[in-house]
Amino acid sequence: MKNTAHLLLVGLLSSFITIALFKAFENPGKIIIRERVPAHAASMDDDLFSGVKQRTFVSSAPTDFIAAADRSKPAVVYIRSFEPEKKKYWNHNVSASSGSGVIIAPNGFIVTNYHVVEGGAEINITLDDKREYTATLVGADPTTDIALLKVEAENLPFVEFGNSDRLQVGEWVLAIGNPFRLESTVTAGIVSAKARNISILDSEASVESFIQTDAVVNQGNSGGALVNTNGELIGINAAIITQSGKYEGYSFAIPSNLAQKVVSDLRAFGEVRRGLLGVKIRNINSDIAVQLGMEKVQGVFVDYVNPNSAAKEAGIEKGDVIIGIDGNPTNTFPELQELVARYHPGDLIAIAYLRNNRELSANVVLQQKIIRRLNPKMIEVGFELKDLAETEVSKYGKPGAVVNSIYKGSKIMATNMKAGFIITSVNGKSVKDVDSTLEAIDVDESEIIELGGFYPQFDGDYFYAFRQ
Repeated sequence: MKNTAHLLLVGLLSSFITIALFKAFENPGKIIIRERVPAHAASMDDDLFSGVKQRTFVSSAPTDFIAAADRSKPAVVYIRSFEPEKKKYWNHNVSASSGSGVIIAPNGFIVTNYHVVEGGAEINITLDDKREYTATLVGADPTTDIALLKVEAENLPFVEFGNSDRLQVGEWVLAIGNPFRLESTVTAGIVSAKARNISILDSEASVESFIQTDAVVNQGNSGGALVNTNGELIGINAAIITQSGKYEGYSFAIPSNLAQKVVSDLRAFGEVRRGLLGVKIRNINSDIAVQLGMEKVQGVFVDYVNPNSAAKEAGIEKGDVIIGIDGNPTNTFPELQELVARYHPGDLIAIAYLRNNRELSANVVLQQKIIRRLNPKMIEVGFELKDLAETEVSKYGKPGAVVNSIYKGSKIMATNMKAGFIITSVNGKSVKDVDSTLEAIDVDESEIIELGGFYPQFDGDYFYAFRQ
């Protein structure tokens, strides 16, 4: 009996020692605590949770940005623009601005922001491989903040345009540029939103439908590339919103589809030729949707239709709600503005709209709207002109050039001229259209330029003067 008890005691002690040793030397494990859901939790608000199913998904694998950076970084250039500034007295000074640009063709075409090269008398380009060139300004469009440059070179690295319409919120993107003169900097982020209007362009004809991202962008990134993970150009970095002057989480890029149209116009015509619909619109909110009896909040509300416009001829009326153009939804003012800005005068577009909560459609032939501001003198003067339509010439009894918009801080703004003024003379010499007006201002060597004309809604002639 004693032997049996002894053996039993030894066995128990051995077991305890074995367990203790195992616990002492085993690797620490992951502890998962699962709490049972209280029985009353599911019934707290059955209506709220009824029909709701939890979504199961597999997390995406880590995204590799190496290929996209290798493909696009060599095509992003550093730009320095030198602007002579005449001082009050005899002396002169030269100021310089810097930014980024993107080579879009192997023969030296470069797209950048207009504000990077605005007023630049000399534009220097430094490639990623340190080669340097002097660029010429092919053309510029302040209304979209796009400029097209050209350097005399061949077989340059370039980035192909991608389709910004296919870009999705949440998609990874890369911003490539030269912040704080740190050349060829690559940052990553996601698309935070699309079709953003942040009211940074001064012209009434401006088109703001920015891609918002959280990729780090700072001073010097302007004009640089926003690319997708395939290395395709889907935006031109243009702005940030900040309280400190440095990046705070919000950067904005011009969509590639809009930039591509502007660049094509500048290359082909030296100016932007934009189709004009002829309506004033505003965003729809829930109150307007209820007043109109709409089933959901969608589209943009037509506030006004120009009597001689393409929209009027197609039957669009005040109070209609435009919900799409050529199959693309137009749920915000920037979305519609960007879509129309991609077309040329004479293009036929299909508009879907609601009237009395009934969906209708119309084919619209866009009218001509030419934005001209290429001449260096016109850049300094600061306005946009368009030709009078034949019906307007007949109505007013005289030809001229209409002041379409005026740029903030410009010489024209200082004269107190208002948009809508029709110029009929330059320093007493009659002009009949945009071309003759620009030519008259360009060739006149007088110190003071006087523009004469009239306002359709007021009697009499008006005159505005500025120094060259």
